[in-house]
Amino acid sequence: MAYEELTKILRESNNIVFFGGAGVSTASGIPDFRSANGLWNQKYKRNLSPEELVSHSFFVRDPEDFFAFYKDKLVYPEAKPNGCHIALAKLEELGKLKAVVTQNIDGLHQMAGSKVVYELHGSVLRNYCTHCRRFFGVDYILQSEGVPRCPDCGSVIKPDVVLYEEMLDEDVISRAVRAISKAEILIIGGTSLVVYPAAGFVRYFNGRKLIVINKSETDADSWADLVYHEDIAKVMSEAVAAL
Repeated sequence: MAYEELTKILRESNNIVFFGGAGVSTASGIPDFRSANGLWNQKYKRNLSPEELVSHSFFVRDPEDFFAFYKDKLVYPEAKPNGCHIALAKLEELGKLKAVVTQNIDGLHQMAGSKVVYELHGSVLRNYCTHCRRFFGVDYILQSEGVPRCPDCGSVIKPDVVLYEEMLDEDVISRAVRAISKAEILIIGGTSLVVYPAAGFVRYFNGRKLIVINKSETDADSWADLVYHEDIAKVMSEAVAAL
């Protein structure tokens, strides 16, 4: 069996944490950021970098163009969980996986059934009025013409997503770091580990086995116990199916 060693590690542990990035959702039709076909390598009409287009200052300065980019490139309402999301939810159901720590904002882990998910960069599924704090789902954003505004007070609605220039949520950080530091097994998947501060959280791992599953090399490969440069949906679904 191709992933026998990974299956053996999963079978023998009841304290696993998964740390994932954009590569986890590519099999669901959501593009990653830094690959050759990723969002950050596409050309846009504006003479701005993608980082600038999803920055806090651009959101404030030009909300109309911000939402045009945001709704077109960062929200995928038709996306469904893939084999990796489903395998992780199964591991949690079996009592093996204690937490998912994700850099993704698509909500697919929860859609697959995962309960303990720490979203470091927020979620496109949650949106709130910048003035009265009323909550709005993603459909309200997608159905709004131009800049989404609160029907109660008329203020701009902001996605509950951590934009460039914004700080990560301290409570989410502390919970994620605590889970990683207590884990026996850490699986790093679908991330090149170049986005900080999130990527630095894996350094809190002191457990027994580190596993890396990513199509390209990462900084963690050299100290990992098991490395797969393969599609994470395939690796995780097959490894968990063999439990």
